[in-house]
Amino acid sequence: MSALIVKGNASGTGATTLQSANTSSSTTFTLPGVDGTSGQFLSTDGSGNLTFTSGGSGSVTTVSVVSANGLAGTVATASTTPAITLSTSITGVLKGDGTAISAASAGTDYVEPGGALGTPSSGTLSGCTVDGTNGVGYINAPQSTNTTVAATDAGKHIYFTGGSTATLTVNTNATTPLATGTVILVVNDNSGNLTISGAGVTFQLANGSTGNRTVATKGMATMLKVATDTWYVSGAGVT
Repeated sequence: MSALIVKGNASGTGATTLQSANTSSSTTFTLPGVDGTSGQFLSTDGSGNLTFTSGGSGSVTTVSVVSANGLAGTVATASTTPAITLSTSITGVLKGDGTAISAASAGTDYVEPGGALGTPSSGTLSGCTVDGTNGVGYINAPQSTNTTVAATDAGKHIYFTGGSTATLTVNTNATTPLATGTVILVVNDNSGNLTISGAGVTFQLANGSTGNRTVATKGMATMLKVATDTWYVSGAGVT
């Protein structure tokens, strides 16, 4: 018969105790006959037979889908080889915010074919820029009758009519700030000449001369601001 030998270590000073459970019945454990491999552990077959067993990978008993954040789903063979199918109750164009999926709004989140961006889809579009710096130009040139250029005259035409001679005054940028690139049209429908002038402001003709500009009767001038207080002036009947 085989023997069970429990041996102490002669160099040790502590004690190792093997103690049975507090039970009224007897239990027999049969140890394996050979050593296991590294990482294995003792397991029982439920009848007292112990063997060395490798660790398993575990198992999932069932799988389900929680309906949240605009998503839902179904699971086939949930407890064996799950196959998950995701779905959504949202129709149309979807948008996400990094957490949930929701329905996108036409005219706000995207432009419909033939539609317009914004709410409402029609009306006046203002405060827009081409590249973040330069203002969008006017589709037309609304009329102004100012005799001194105002900031609101940018992109408009100033109309002189019904008189003889007249003067259009352009203040310095410090007095009337206007962005470089501003364009103003000047129409002289008076019976006499129109003078464009302004203290501290340079009015440049395309031929290089500077000074006050004269727009003849029935003439029209284009004023383009190219620097802080410098305007180029050109057109028909402009000297």
